[in-house]
Amino acid sequence: MGTGEPAVRRREAARVLLLDSADRLLLFHGFDPAEPARTWWFTPGGGLEPGEDSRAAARRELAEETGLTGVELGPVVAVDLALFPYDGERYEQHQSFHLARIRRTGPEPDSSGSEQQERAQLRQARWWTLADLRRTTEQVYPVRLAELLALLLEQGPPVDPVRL
Repeated sequence: MGTGEPAVRRREAARVLLLDSADRLLLFHGFDPAEPARTWWFTPGGGLEPGEDSRAAARRELAEETGLTGVELGPVVAVDLALFPYDGERYEQHQSFHLARIRRTGPEPDSSGSEQQERAQLRQARWWTLADLRRTTEQVYPVRLAELLALLLEQGPPVDPVRL
């Protein structure tokens, strides 16, 4: 509308809080192609495809980004509205965070199922302890992830999703 600002792209996303048998959380280290020096850590997941619900998207994204299939998804434990710039565009993303566990100590993720563009923007995958999250000075999304993980480890999944 004449402001020079790009339109906001609205989308729904499903994210996965994937815990291994040692209660470590898988996060990816990524960057913005428009600003490669701006980096952050984030959970597996992504946008819903047409006709897909959050649970199906979470399973698909987890398989694409980690190579893990057959992971039993637990409930949606948190919801969030993320507003962010990415690759020269502005996004408003409604996110649902599904809890999932694997019964082994964190395997090395295999992102070969992801699109080449997505793989190119990931620098690293790492399994994080709660202590790691609490002491890091790096940017982690969602911002209150350490607080949410502490709640999940101490009390289990909430009856109603936590609003981040």
